[in-house]
Formats: sequence, C-alpha cells, structure tokens
Amino acid sequence: MNFLAHLLLSGEKDGVIMGNYVGDFVKGKLTDEKTLTWNPEYVTGLKLHRFIDMFTDTHAVVREAKNKAALVHGRLAGIIVDIYFDYFLAKYFSDFCTESLWTYSHKIYSLIEKNEYLIPEQMIPMSNAMIRQDWLNSYASFEGIDLTFSRMSRRAGFMSPIKDAGHELRKNQEYYSEKFKVFYPELTERAAEFIVSDSLKI
Repeated sequence: MNFLAHLLLSGEKDGVIMGNYVGDFVKGKLTDEKTLTWNPEYVTGLKLHRFIDMFTDTHAVVREAKNKAALVHGRLAGIIVDIYFDYFLAKYFSDFCTESLWTYSHKIYSLIEKNEYLIPEQMIPMSNAMIRQDWLNSYASFEGIDLTFSRMSRRAGFMSPIKDAGHELRKNQEYYSEKFKVFYPELTERAAEFIVSDSLKI
C-alpha cells in the first residue's frame, strides 16, 4: 500500500501515524535494545508499516491484481497496484473515514510538519514535496495518478516505464476496483487488531 493507505490505517495516535508514515526509511530489526529510548507508539507504527506490507504482499487478491498489471508492466506491477489502491481509497474515502479527504489530508500534513523531528533525514525532501504538492488529495483523480507515476518514473532508470501506468488503470478500472473492495476492508480490520495487540505489549 502507498502513503494514503498507510496513514489512514494508523488510527488516531500521532506516534503510530508517524511511525507508519516513515516506515520505509527506517531499516533493520526493531530490537528492544535499538528502540529502548524511542516513543513506544512510534515503534508500534514502524512495526505496523511492516505488517501492512507483509499482509498486502502475501494476500491472494493482491497477487491476482499484480499478476494482471504485470502482463503490461512486468516487475513494476507491485508498485503500480499500490498506487491503484490508493486511487480507489481516495475515490471511496467516505466509506472508510468520517472526514473528507481534503480535511483528513491537511490534518495529516499539519501533524507531519509538527513532528518533523521523527522523520529520517533522507526522507525530509520527499516529505516536504508531498505536502507542498498535496499528494494525498491528488490520488483521487486520474490526472493526479498520472502525475504520481510521472514523478516516480524519474527516480531511477528502471522506473521510467511506470509513467504510463495510468493507462492500465483506465482500461481495467472495474477489475482493480473489485480487488480493492475485497482486500482493503480486510486489511483495515487486521491493521486495527495489530495496533491493539502491539500496544498491549508496551
């Protein structure tokens, strides 16, 4: 899953949200020794991020979606389906959150700015760009998805073909939408259970 999903799946606690948000940029095992002086909620968020990625990558419905995307986009299919699912989450946002996407997004941007000290240094330029360019709201339209793929295509040479991934979403929107509608509610339930379970260990 991509940024919007990771953030929304974090619940209401600031520390959990921030840990989940930066999860890709914190490497290595989260041992007790390593995290001894870290905010426990932040550590829960980091663990949640890894749980979400593992659950997503091993889910049968997600594999089906990736296999279809791979027919056109090969090894980039996993990254592409993550963005497709954020598009559907943005599109159906009112089904999963009592706030509007705009209200939620700007609340999250404020939270991120307030807690910038929790963001790994190498992530800060990307985080600033996300807020400045309003990535979370942009996921709600095809134009925004195209722009997202265009930005991603410039990150590395092997990513260049991803710039056209919006075409597959337009062509098979109903297929990917059905996969999302089966998978995401289950992920929401499992993520909430993980937060409760990990918090009880604190």
